[in-house]
Amino acid sequence: MIELESQEGRWNGLGFLADFAGLRLLDVIMIPVQLIIIFFTFYYFILSIFGLYRKKENKIMIPQKTFALVVAAHNEKAVIGPLVDNLLELDYPEELFDVFVVADNCTDDTSVIAREHGAQVFQRFNNTKRGKGYALEWMFDKLFKLEQKYDAVVIFDADNLAKDNFLMEMNSKLCQGHKIVQCYLDSKNPFDTWVTNTFSIAFWLTNRLLQLARYNAGLSNVLGGTGMCISTDVLQKYGWGAHSLTEDLEFSMKALANGVKTSWAHEAVVYDEKPLTFMQSWRQRKRWAQGQVDVAGRYFFVLVAKGIREGKWTYIDAAIHLFQPALVMIATFFMFMNLIPVIQPSYTQVYQLVMPWTGWQILSAIQTVYPVVALALDGLPWRAYVGLILYPVFIYSWVPIVFLGFINRKDREWSHTVHTRAISYQEVIKEKKASVN
Repeated sequence: MIELESQEGRWNGLGFLADFAGLRLLDVIMIPVQLIIIFFTFYYFILSIFGLYRKKENKIMIPQKTFALVVAAHNEKAVIGPLVDNLLELDYPEELFDVFVVADNCTDDTSVIAREHGAQVFQRFNNTKRGKGYALEWMFDKLFKLEQKYDAVVIFDADNLAKDNFLMEMNSKLCQGHKIVQCYLDSKNPFDTWVTNTFSIAFWLTNRLLQLARYNAGLSNVLGGTGMCISTDVLQKYGWGAHSLTEDLEFSMKALANGVKTSWAHEAVVYDEKPLTFMQSWRQRKRWAQGQVDVAGRYFFVLVAKGIREGKWTYIDAAIHLFQPALVMIATFFMFMNLIPVIQPSYTQVYQLVMPWTGWQILSAIQTVYPVVALALDGLPWRAYVGLILYPVFIYSWVPIVFLGFINRKDREWSHTVHTRAISYQEVIKEKKASVN
């Protein structure tokens, strides 16, 4: 009897030690996870403060620079005409810019329509090197061989419309010495569906509290796929070479790794068409997630090392941006660990040791307020706030998208987003004024 009790006590003791060891191991994992989440949340909070104001700029309003406006188009007959009309009517001397359309693997009348509206059209057919990145590189090579030389190239998507002062703003930036400039990305159909509304909110928030904030803080901005102005000498020196699913992000990081920062033009605006349905937005965002994970794998450690070596936070900030998919996965892991009944009580003390429960509530409140602040600062109409009701659905849908992006990060098959909103620039401005009133 005594021997059995002794054996039982020994097994209970071993069980306790195993449980204790398991909890210690859990602490080793969960404490760093919490610290990462806290650091990134407060970092973005501090960064966003720089987006609360607009710096006064001494703009150069004398047209000097020449531009090649390049539109990458794949089967875009529905929207290419209004864009070409819009670009040719920009408030800038017509002798200082030209509009080029690269009709990439088109099987419709995109090239015919673009030519009829006044663009110079180059047709490209390549079944192996597919996607916007390859099309742009092919077009740049054609541009550099032309007799006419340009100071900068501006890249648009076929569904875009540009504000009439766009080139004047870019001219000012180039004259000030900036080499790469990203514009404000607005929406031409923010109120079509709940998806376009919530998608637009995400862009408005990014414009104000991330892009403008980085510019005000003296950091490097991130190219956004369209409305990108790149100095020709930078393209010729370093080459395009961006073939990932997020060629804009890839070129931003490539240029920064070579010491060339991206700037921001808050008053140069491009309106693009947001996906109408949730599944369209899902496919587009999955492509973005795949691309960002891919680019992060190639540039994260390069930028961290460069930032440490040169003692410049600009490079660290860019690496932090690339870390976002990993942060989403870490935060999701943390959330699910809290939902497991057996585990959660075991490290409640550790959970609150890192930061009191009140602190976690404050973090959640900060993230809730972000979009409201962004909309208010840029004077968005009341209809925009309606989208805040379903905005959490849009945001949390990023969680599975990011995981899928990580799993499929090596898949570079381009998925084309169909565009249908063939409206003019005048109609967009009229709609915006009506929304404000």
